Amino acid sequence: MYEVRFHGRGGQGAVTAANVLAVAAFKEGKDVQSFPMFGVERRGAPVAAFTRIDERPIDIKCQIYEPDAVVVLDPTLMDVVDVTSGLKSTGIVIINSKKDPKEFHLKVGKVYTVDATSIAIENRLGSRTNPIVNTAILGALSKVAGNVGMKAIEAAIDDTAPVKQEENKKAAKHAYDRVKGV
Repeated sequence: MYEVRFHGRGGQGAVTAANVLAVAAFKEGKDVQSFPMFGVERRGAPVAAFTRIDERPIDIKCQIYEPDAVVVLDPTLMDVVDVTSGLKSTGIVIINSKKDPKEFHLKVGKVYTVDATSIAIENRLGSRTNPIVNTAILGALSKVAGNVGMKAIEAAIDDTAPVKQEENKKAAKHAYDRVKGV
């Protein structure tokens, strides 16, 4: 089983990213679960969302405590949330950041970065002050994890994005091509 934990702030699309990933994996014939965890439900508050992917039926129904991958949509969360909590020693961390992965000194996991914010702005997803980075970050996850293909991500975007499907697919592809640390 492959487990992913997304960290974001309310309004950035972490819950949607988890759902789109699940739809994409399902399209590839995998069994999936996707669910959020909310604290104070308001824009800007820390949010976590989870996705499980497996070739076999998934029977467990609990939060993900030991993820294989952690995706950070807002790097400022790393100052207030231990995003690597429980991350497997072989795990990956994908951070929405312009920085080089080597600038992050995490105690566990292999770090990758992608400037999903600039990609979202470039593709007119959200606004300059509130870009929606969720589909871009999924492109990076597709390349780094390699267990859900870009064709499935794009098909899931077509099925789930209420607007701007082409822009969202372009953002995912741009992030796939621009992720650092690979």
